Amino acid sequence: MVNLSVKIGDILLKNPVLTASGTFGYGEEFSDFIDIDRLGGYIVKGTTLEPRQGNDYPRMVETPSGMLNAVGLQNKGVEHFISEIYPRIRKYKAEPIVNVSGAKIDDYTAVCRRLNESTDIRCIEVNISCPNVKQGGMAFGTTCEGAASVTRAVRKSFDGTVIVKLSPNVTDISEIAKAVESEGADAVSLINTMMGMAIDVEKMRPYLSTITGGLSGPAVRPVAVRMVWQVAKAVKIPVVGLGGIMNGRDAMEFILAGATAIEIGTANFIDPAVTVKVVDYIEDFCQRHGITDITELIGAVNR
Repeated sequence: MVNLSVKIGDILLKNPVLTASGTFGYGEEFSDFIDIDRLGGYIVKGTTLEPRQGNDYPRMVETPSGMLNAVGLQNKGVEHFISEIYPRIRKYKAEPIVNVSGAKIDDYTAVCRRLNESTDIRCIEVNISCPNVKQGGMAFGTTCEGAASVTRAVRKSFDGTVIVKLSPNVTDISEIAKAVESEGADAVSLINTMMGMAIDVEKMRPYLSTITGGLSGPAVRPVAVRMVWQVAKAVKIPVVGLGGIMNGRDAMEFILAGATAIEIGTANFIDPAVTVKVVDYIEDFCQRHGITDITELIGAVNR
């Protein structure tokens, strides 16, 4: 028997496999394909204070070894989540994690307070790649000061475990990680999508309505593994790794680099059962290597 359980803040996950926000809906959409309860947890799509329609179409395009997206956090707002979605998904035993987004700090804190007041949600993931409207649209997560300010406010507004999702579009992601750790983050997740662009040369215009979008998929994995490795050495809190994980072997790269847990995103669009296949792979990997506890492998590449 292999112990696959890992701890993120105060949350004990049955295994290290999570889903990435925006790629798994609210979990229930995948219930026809997999047993949701086999996962360590699932992260629901980005939730904002007010409903958002998202960006104009086209907002997704396939690229070599990946995809660009500019969906724009389309969702019906936190009140809809509380009244309509949460009552349906609370039946799952896998840990539900809410991804929280906002255009200003007050948005983040308002969503967190509502989740505190009206749900039993024990963990949130804070997306700090959203535009800080007071700084001309610059993402909160691109500066230590911006990342710290959101984390500080959220920490005061939510009683449970706080994971802060970091942007790779920075000079030194380790410094951003240390900034949010100092303000009370229980864990960090990385990487969010990388900024990219694709052009339809025949039409001589960008594929996406927003011109640029977030690049995800296998193309970003080597960058993501490197950043997870760097951050895991720089902070004492758990690191959740994501970015181009397509199978169990990819997931093990992140764990060996220092990730306590991993998130699977783009691969869900290709194979809706990929998450449980990764759980099986990790367990088999441990058995083949004589590992009785998954925590023995976290950051093992440094040992």
